[in-house]
Amino acid sequence: MDVVCAYRGRRVTASDLGQIRELIAGNPQASRRSLSKKLCEAWQWQQPNGVPRDMVCRGLMLDLHRKGLIELPPLRRRPPNPLARRARPEPVAIDRTPVRGTLAELGRLDFVPVRRTDRERVFNALLEAHHYLGYTQPVGEHLKYLVCTGERPLALFAWSSAPRHLAPRDRFLGWSAHARRHNLRLVAYNTRFLILPWVAVDHLASHLLARMTRRLSADWQALYGHPVYFAETFVDPERFRGTCYRAANWVYLGSTTGRGKDDQTHRANRSLKQVFGYPLEARFRERLSEMR
Repeated sequence: MDVVCAYRGRRVTASDLGQIRELIAGNPQASRRSLSKKLCEAWQWQQPNGVPRDMVCRGLMLDLHRKGLIELPPLRRRPPNPLARRARPEPVAIDRTPVRGTLAELGRLDFVPVRRTDRERVFNALLEAHHYLGYTQPVGEHLKYLVCTGERPLALFAWSSAPRHLAPRDRFLGWSAHARRHNLRLVAYNTRFLILPWVAVDHLASHLLARMTRRLSADWQALYGHPVYFAETFVDPERFRGTCYRAANWVYLGSTTGRGKDDQTHRANRSLKQVFGYPLEARFRERLSEMR
């Protein structure tokens, strides 16, 4: 197979390039967006939940265009970047009465998925106000939860797609570079975990982590059509010790290099983070190395 290049795990052959060029030539009035939709349809290129990989396909075609391998039609318009112009979440009024006592005294704790619901605004505002990193809009597959007693939030979880390159995780999993590109979507990244500052209950954090990981894969399957087999997170050792993750049996995998995902200098330009991981099923290594 004559592979010309690869993009986000998709190998593009000389035959593929010929097909794309024919698609462009056969649709001279089509926009770049329309062409990417047509290519997804021709390749049957879909996410596990059946949604076309339109944005990835558009990125592939743009990459080929920049390399001089295809000639895309001129841009018709440049849409505004919604992430660059996104307003910060507005504050919300909730009960801030101190919560003390034991886990048993809290009573029932509910994990409430809030993505695409009316309560997502509350989630975003609480993270913005009380997490030291603030609120950042996730990109790609992601889940958001409020942990509540009755209607009152006590804690928040945010999960998203995992970083592409993470040496401590990759060494721990033992997967090949090809398996990583193919199966990275089966790893979930805990981007935020916040217990609200007026809540002080011994062992609450590790208890919530344990319950969260028990339901995470099934919730991911329900929304995106595929499970996740491994969870990971970063801990800033200048601020935290990762005590709740260790107490919930997460494994310390190592430290980041401090260079970030777009590093060009091979020098640290940010603080080092500790990497923790948690297998979500017994055969996680086998699952993440499978090439279906």
